[in-house]
Amino acid sequence: MEKIMAAFDYGVKANPALFEKLVKDGFQIDVQGFIRQGWEMFKQHIGEFVGFTLIMFAVSALFSKFGTFGSILGTAVAAPFSAGFAIVAFNLLTGKSLQFGDFFKGFNYFLPLFLAGLATGILVSIGLFLLILPGIYLGVCYLFVLHLIIDHRMEFWDAMETSRKIVSKNWFAVFGFAFALFAVNLLGALALVVGLLVTIPVTSCAAAIAYREIVGLNASEW
Repeated sequence: MEKIMAAFDYGVKANPALFEKLVKDGFQIDVQGFIRQGWEMFKQHIGEFVGFTLIMFAVSALFSKFGTFGSILGTAVAAPFSAGFAIVAFNLLTGKSLQFGDFFKGFNYFLPLFLAGLATGILVSIGLFLLILPGIYLGVCYLFVLHLIIDHRMEFWDAMETSRKIVSKNWFAVFGFAFALFAVNLLGALALVVGLLVTIPVTSCAAAIAYREIVGLNASEW
């Protein structure tokens, strides 16, 4: 029986042996394939994905009215909202039907996701301040942090270190994938911002698909 996390569970340390072969042998990245699969997943459930993204936008707009306090709240919920896309994508990848409530299951992992978002944000910001390149390196390395948290119920630092070790094996390829996701979302933002209603779900699904293809899914429920 898989452990179902509660919002303020800290998470656990995963067995490093689960990732030894991956860290040692590396992996392949199919940038176009992952994005294409993300697009196909989005197309089959347009209403649900757009609806959830609109809710994210509405919450962000609401919090923006509360100044510094609103910014803190926005930071707190950003990672759980993002994790909702991954949970739905994992369910669809394993043949489950899409239930709209699944988008909000990222809040079951609130504490480790919040701590991971806070820690990665601080470290990447420091890295960007220090000649930019260290920040870019870390930003790419942490691509799979939220996926590891929801798939392995990991505590935040273990997820950050595991993601870093995996990605570092083939960093430039992952950088190319991350840059492609950034470019797609940039195009969405340029399309009067409305395009983000499409590009955010597509790129989020593509990242979840990449995780499944590279790392593999550990759990059967998220």
